[in-house]
Amino acid sequence: MEFQTRCVHTGVDKDSAYNSCITPIYPSSTFAWDDLKTNRGYDYTRSGNPTRRALEENLAALEGGIDCRATSTGMSAILTAMQIFKPGDHIIAGHDIYGGTYRLFADVLSQQGYRFSFVNMSDPTNVDKAVTAETKGVWLETPSNPLLNIVDLQAVCGIAKSHGLTTVADNTFLSPYLQRPFESGVDVVIHSTTKYLNGHSDVVGGAVITRHQEHADRISYIVNAMGLACSPFDAWLVLRGVKTLGPRMEAHQRGAMAVAQMLFEHPHVDRVYYPGLKSHPGHDLAKRQQRGFGAMLSFDVKGSRANAEKVLYALKLFQLAESLGGVESLVEYPETMSHASMTLEARREAGISERTIRVSVGIEHPDDLVADMRQALEV
Repeated sequence: MEFQTRCVHTGVDKDSAYNSCITPIYPSSTFAWDDLKTNRGYDYTRSGNPTRRALEENLAALEGGIDCRATSTGMSAILTAMQIFKPGDHIIAGHDIYGGTYRLFADVLSQQGYRFSFVNMSDPTNVDKAVTAETKGVWLETPSNPLLNIVDLQAVCGIAKSHGLTTVADNTFLSPYLQRPFESGVDVVIHSTTKYLNGHSDVVGGAVITRHQEHADRISYIVNAMGLACSPFDAWLVLRGVKTLGPRMEAHQRGAMAVAQMLFEHPHVDRVYYPGLKSHPGHDLAKRQQRGFGAMLSFDVKGSRANAEKVLYALKLFQLAESLGGVESLVEYPETMSHASMTLEARREAGISERTIRVSVGIEHPDDLVADMRQALEV
């Protein structure tokens, strides 16, 4: 089946009693056993649930994996994936990754014995140079958050494979509709399902998708043992949202390209970070490994922080809020919001400045979004 057909139909048929066309919500915390050795496939919702399993089957099919485990948040998906490794292991990650991921790595897991190197992955040779005898994995994020740098997945995976390393990719920004990291050699894919997969800003969740049985078994064990699974209702919401993933992503992209082009030409904008623009250094690579350029972009306002604040406060359709991937357009200020958990030095090293604004373009009409952004810049 084609991608959009799988979005609508995979994992849906769970109601043998009434043949419901929509997957039911099974809110039960526990399931009765037929005898001391036999149940109907589920015993306790922390371990497994029919609604959650429907979502997991759907997402595994969309990414091209063999298994998936849906988690309570995007961060719990990251924590789950990191359990593939153990204290003492060295992990290489990008220097410009999501602030919450950076915080987990630098402030939490590093205190538990994990070791991290944060490198500029725009040049794959930096990954090769960072490998040590203790290196066990590479954490990939492309496009990066918030500056939309593009990482060559095939090149980095080739380097990782030559050293026997496990690769994990955060595919949240693009969704499997626009990028499928497994096809470039990635071992594990994670998502914050809060974002584009759900698409309606009414749930938090995550997913870990695997293509090797050893990883699938480990992830399944960890989610159950640590109690990281998402609730049946949250799983149902994401399963409902993913049905419209394809049409939504097309609408998102149309708006993003229109806004990015206007920003690129505006005299009050210093720089635009959007891979869809030919001026972006990762444009050609993005064309090769992605099916589209997505709906996330950032830009630097000319002048000072005060100018960036004026733009943020003057917007009417773009709401000032963290998160991304919903049908409504959002703006946020990485310096004090999404990347505040990074040190000032780390933010500057990543290229985030006091003039940087991150934009999540929704599905509103592009003309309205362009007009709103233009009037805010005129302030």
